[in-house]
Amino acid sequence: METKTKDYSISIEAPITAADAFKKISQVDAWWAKNFTGKAQKLNDTFKVTFGKTFVNFKISECVPNQKIVWLVTDCNLDWINNKTEWNNTEVVFELNEKAGATKINFTHVGLTPDVECYKDCFAGWTGHVKGSLLQLLTTGKGIPE
Repeated sequence: METKTKDYSISIEAPITAADAFKKISQVDAWWAKNFTGKAQKLNDTFKVTFGKTFVNFKISECVPNQKIVWLVTDCNLDWINNKTEWNNTEVVFELNEKAGATKINFTHVGLTPDVECYKDCFAGWTGHVKGSLLQLLTTGKGIPE
């Protein structure tokens, strides 16, 4: 019997190459956060996203071009919840699979599980950013960053 908790996960597919999708994922300010500093393109790149008093610092801890990229949360301040560092040491994972002229992206936030404080808000946030803004960036070239 499995007792493992379930990490937040969502998939999208767009009629573009994995190389194009990989490049657009790294354009964090084009689909997630307008207030973005740093770089999010290759192994060991670091970047920060800020939403008012909330911020999250990331380091790219794994990078397989056009296949997989992992953002490790190195520090954060989730201002709207009690445990403001709840995302620390969690990972945001993008896995890309190109097939028949389209690329499927499996997005997982490892550590974002139903038993953590921000799950409900973060579930809604990631769903909107990935299924809405990122998918729109991939298909039309224009996302809706916050």
